[in-house]
Amino acid sequence: MAGCISVTFPGCRRYSVSVCSPFVFLPPILAPVISTVLTWAVQRRLASIEHIRQHPHEAQAQVFQSLVHTARNTAWGRQYGYADAPSAREFAQRVPISSYEQLYPQIERVLRGETDVLWPGRVEWFAKSSGTTNARSKYIPVTRESLHDCHYRAGRDTTALATLYYPEIDVLGGKTLSLGGTHGPNPFRPDEATSRVGDVSAVIMQNLPAWAEYVRTPPLELALLDEWEEKIERIARHVLEADVRVLAGVPTWMIVLLRRVLELAGTTSILDVWPQLGLFLHGAVAFGPYRELFRQLIPGPQMHYLEVYNASEGYIALQDEPDSKDLLLLLNHGIYYEFLPADQWDAAEPRAIPLEQVELGRTYALIISTNAGLWRYAIGDTVRFTSLAPYRIRVAGRTKHFLNAFGEEVVVENADAAIAAACRATNTTVRDYTAAPIYFASHDGASRGGHQWLIEFNQTTVDLPHFTEVLDQTLRQLNSDYDAKRHRDLALTPPVVTVAPAGTFEQWLARRGKLGGQHKVPRLSNSRELLDEILDQLNN
Repeated sequence: MAGCISVTFPGCRRYSVSVCSPFVFLPPILAPVISTVLTWAVQRRLASIEHIRQHPHEAQAQVFQSLVHTARNTAWGRQYGYADAPSAREFAQRVPISSYEQLYPQIERVLRGETDVLWPGRVEWFAKSSGTTNARSKYIPVTRESLHDCHYRAGRDTTALATLYYPEIDVLGGKTLSLGGTHGPNPFRPDEATSRVGDVSAVIMQNLPAWAEYVRTPPLELALLDEWEEKIERIARHVLEADVRVLAGVPTWMIVLLRRVLELAGTTSILDVWPQLGLFLHGAVAFGPYRELFRQLIPGPQMHYLEVYNASEGYIALQDEPDSKDLLLLLNHGIYYEFLPADQWDAAEPRAIPLEQVELGRTYALIISTNAGLWRYAIGDTVRFTSLAPYRIRVAGRTKHFLNAFGEEVVVENADAAIAAACRATNTTVRDYTAAPIYFASHDGASRGGHQWLIEFNQTTVDLPHFTEVLDQTLRQLNSDYDAKRHRDLALTPPVVTVAPAGTFEQWLARRGKLGGQHKVPRLSNSRELLDEILDQLNN
């Protein structure tokens, strides 16, 4: 192929990295220069990943010292004595663990344009997300440092790993189709065009360097459209003729786009439209329930999947091994980590532990301090360590998204695995689901409980009894507390599965103004508020 360059990486086989698309108009004499730059860039990121694996505590110590030193003259830094160069232990003693609500007074000052509050300088960009108990949107500061030293650095890491593991895809020879949200004016500074809030994916796309537009699609004027139905339609039409090699986005919304592309193309396989497609970078929701559906949409052995854990607060982890579902914790990307054991989640003065004290198999709530000015911030996500050398995790769920009305302690990780098993057993796929407790009165007047699962299937016909049975049995295998409560139906009755009509969850998100981007349906809730709201929507 004209314009392609052969690049060698130590320890890897020789392969070609195409630079035809972005650099086709450059003189051939520049090819060696481009080759050198590409080689250096990929080698540098692979070396950084190896440093995380081999020297995790050194990496975290450097991040911690840099964060505290940089913020020493901010209002927050002065309040907590950052100029004294506290140790990690002193830092944990001085600075309280904060929820969004507790940190919000300082964040509001930043939103209004005040400088040097949580991080040096003035912050112009904010990632908007949901999930607070008072129904307000969360506005997470996105500083220049968090963009470049966290999000973009981790993005380069992901590209380097994709180049290493899947050279046949030739990721730089075509386009990466990225599907994200939108952004708008900062409501606290509506007259300032430079200050914006939006989905973190939109913030990232808007601030990418100009050269990145050569290797991604669709163009920003389509990618950042606000109206989601129009966005899907226009993007689908635009990308029909593109040379798409990589998909990047949330599985739920990528499915909607792929189905529309198939309709427009008049075919049943995405590979008929994009024959060079080979990789999906996915995040935001667990991929298990969607894997079979993607196999149907993109059949063939050439398709690969890599998971990333990129939140509004930062790029936290990525899948660094192609054959493992575990995620490497990114320890030198501007985030200092602490971990809150489950028995501390509801404590009045919770005590977190540092990285070196975590244990295999235990579930922890993430506490992060970042180069966006979040300090000992409880992000709300829970993780479980699957390896300590290197530190790898799996996302277990949310601190507020679980079923424990009867002591069963079902977390999202359990639920996703059980849904996936039931789908395999019944040859079905699930579009979305949520679950909540239900209460019954037994014949002797004793209170018993159960779980109601509201599930939107992609099929019109489902063997519901078998699906429910496998769902229940898998939960019993995965969760000993659930199994104990289900013994002889003494405390928990079998689950009740209610089929939701097509479009139910999309309509619910639309009514709440949360359609598209990284917005997603909460999987589990320990109250019936959300489930009853959706059921009322269906009844009315």
